[in-house]
Amino acid sequence: MRVVIVGGGIGGLVSALSLHAAGITDVVVAEAAAELRPLGVGINLLPHAVRELTELGLADRLAGIGVPTAELSYHDRHGSPIWCEPRGLGAGYRWPQFSVHRGRLQMMLLAAVRERLGEEAVRTGHTLTGFHQGGGRVSARFRTAVGEAQLAGDVLVGADGIRSAVRARLHPGEGPPPWNGLVLWRGVSRARPFLSGRSMVMAGDGTTKFVAYPIEEGDPGLVNWIAERPAERAVAPGDWNRAVEPAEVLRHFGDWRFDWLDVPGLVSAAEAVYEYPMVDRDPLPRWSHGRVTLLGDAAHAMYPIGSNGASQAVLDARVLAYELAVGPSPEQALAAYEERRRPVTTALCQANRGMGPEVVMKIAHERAPAGFADIEDVIPLAERESIAAAYKRTAGFDPRLLNERPSYGVAPA
Repeated sequence: MRVVIVGGGIGGLVSALSLHAAGITDVVVAEAAAELRPLGVGINLLPHAVRELTELGLADRLAGIGVPTAELSYHDRHGSPIWCEPRGLGAGYRWPQFSVHRGRLQMMLLAAVRERLGEEAVRTGHTLTGFHQGGGRVSARFRTAVGEAQLAGDVLVGADGIRSAVRARLHPGEGPPPWNGLVLWRGVSRARPFLSGRSMVMAGDGTTKFVAYPIEEGDPGLVNWIAERPAERAVAPGDWNRAVEPAEVLRHFGDWRFDWLDVPGLVSAAEAVYEYPMVDRDPLPRWSHGRVTLLGDAAHAMYPIGSNGASQAVLDARVLAYELAVGPSPEQALAAYEERRRPVTTALCQANRGMGPEVVMKIAHERAPAGFADIEDVIPLAERESIAAAYKRTAGFDPRLLNERPSYGVAPA
């Protein structure tokens, strides 16, 4: 079997590694960028994704580029704690949770693909222009610097992000990703450790929020941060790369100083700040059409709530490889893959639109807008625990269920 993957991001690269591990070694990844470089800011890999990367033999490499998250802590606008829970090994998982620079993760995965599948497994500078199916094959056409190229295979996987060219051809007329009116600014800064030194923190009131977590340990270490609020003007949907000055963020977060974190100091220290709208994609009624399917953001782009985007792409990749390895035919395998993954990601997309576990900040602000002395008087412990546990079940990382779930790994024939 030959599999052609469109997109050399996290989902596409993990797909290639997963297919190879399952014995499907004729795989090619076609990436539109002329060169893959370590771009982006910080992301989180939750224990269910770390499990899959561990089973792919990447645990040591991942530990070498990431920070094992010790706790997740929610606070109100005034910095008072609302809910704090251990993460990773400290929460009873068999696998840690990592915060990592997205670009470093992508380069690590790229190196692993080239080591295991060969240098020619990843073709850069290939922009998809179309594809057609027939005779049990899929043929994809690409524009390159030297003219048109074609790659044919038994299966075509669209792992090409929220503005997927594969999705656009399967679902023409869908239009741009819908925007919810919020704008996000993201940056990475050198800063001293805060709280436990491996804490992920979120502070806000439900519409205005600040997130920070270390992606490289040290004093100072490297801290990823996100500032979010309602936009004052229209932002072009899907424009991820508009650079702004830190002063733009400080207009809204300049007085956010807590005993444990100097927000304006963190923002001011950023080498670069990028603005983008909070967008997602409406869930699709189907991902697979014959021998073509979607994966990751191309299939289910969701709001950056609950730190789940990259993790869900990793899970997609592992399930896809499993089903293609054990399925009686590519069509039946893709149907089984979609049956496993589409309902889960649809529910998660809807949960993120409802703020997921971050809703505790909104509830605290609605019930105590001026702050509180005791959170128990505002949101009882049982309510906070229920919110956190419900999201873990929806996203697939309930500790007991994850620890006991059978592996998606397949021993090569």
